[in-house]
Amino acid sequence: MTALRDGGCQCGALRFRIRGEPLSVCACHCTDCQRRSGSAFGITLFAARSQVELVRGEPARYDYAEADGRRWLGTYCPRCAVRLWSESPRVPEVLFLAAGTLDDRAGIEPVAHVWLRSARPWVRIPDHVLTFERQPDMETLVRAWRERRR
Repeated sequence: MTALRDGGCQCGALRFRIRGEPLSVCACHCTDCQRRSGSAFGITLFAARSQVELVRGEPARYDYAEADGRRWLGTYCPRCAVRLWSESPRVPEVLFLAAGTLDDRAGIEPVAHVWLRSARPWVRIPDHVLTFERQPDMETLVRAWRERRR
């Protein structure tokens, strides 16, 4: 991944920039990501909060709880409603970006597929990625990303 990536919402009202390598990228098959993405899973890019800069626009935020009770804060465009990232009070230094909002998604390949216990049965997982029935600790996903990038 290049040292600089730009992204934004569908209508262009919000734009952001990520500086440096992400911490990790994973595909999440939890029912919350399925609902939020309108698909079988969501692709999430983990970045340090200090790496992400809002370049244009004023996002809206919403507080939500996942099925297992974990609290999150979502950031989205108030005009087109595209979610850009989520924040967890448990790891306030990390933003969890919707990878599809990046302008250039080259090199954004998940190192892991998580929450496979709720994956759609027709989804095929590549052999070269880690798989987890539930949510692994973040350090495992960060380490896997670093190892792949070597």
